[in-house]
Amino acid sequence: MLQKFNSASMQIFAKIISILFHPLLVLTYMLMVFLLVNPYLFGVHNIQEPFGMQLILRVFLSSFFIPMVAVLMLHFTGLVQSMEMPQREQRIGPYIVTGIFYLWLFRNLLDNTTVPRLFTSFVLGATIALFLAFFINLFSKISAHAVGMGGVIGMLLLLMAYFPQYDSIILQLRGGNVVEISLTVLLLLAILIAGLVGTSRLSLKAHQPMDLYGGYAIGLIGQFLALRFIM
Repeated sequence: MLQKFNSASMQIFAKIISILFHPLLVLTYMLMVFLLVNPYLFGVHNIQEPFGMQLILRVFLSSFFIPMVAVLMLHFTGLVQSMEMPQREQRIGPYIVTGIFYLWLFRNLLDNTTVPRLFTSFVLGATIALFLAFFINLFSKISAHAVGMGGVIGMLLLLMAYFPQYDSIILQLRGGNVVEISLTVLLLLAILIAGLVGTSRLSLKAHQPMDLYGGYAIGLIGQFLALRFIM
């Protein structure tokens, strides 16, 4: 009985991790990191200013909410049998739909002079990784969760390597207290989360180890290719 309870608890925990770090949420999370690292790049003093909050909402809608609604429509019409999409054939439509919205978001950010090139590069990297995952998915299953986390790790590495002046994020707490977190610590946290996400996907039997390794690699490659193109 205890073993069954522990197994069920692990499954619930794995599902929560998979939802919290869904690949479509990665762009929103990283935008928040950028705004915390250096809000002045966006022409604001802190993340709470109207432009910062509006940009977060815009990226969230374009990269998560609208693509998710589109995938739900595919599910309701029977083109996608399950929202978990265990079969790689079911992922083709969602990949295409999401890719279109990612391209649209990148094109709009590219023309927006108030958005720093570095974040635009991250969006392009995520878009490149998404289409690479789409083509690989035609022949072999790959973890989109791992692709997303590989992209986060790749961008943090590039941020530390090419822009050493941005070495920490500043969190302003209630009461005027300020907490400073080193990007090195943030990178280690991202690696830890990437491992946790990978373990969760294995626990749910959604992927094999090679699906995860390939996803991490694709996420990293996408960011390095984007930086060479944008910067």
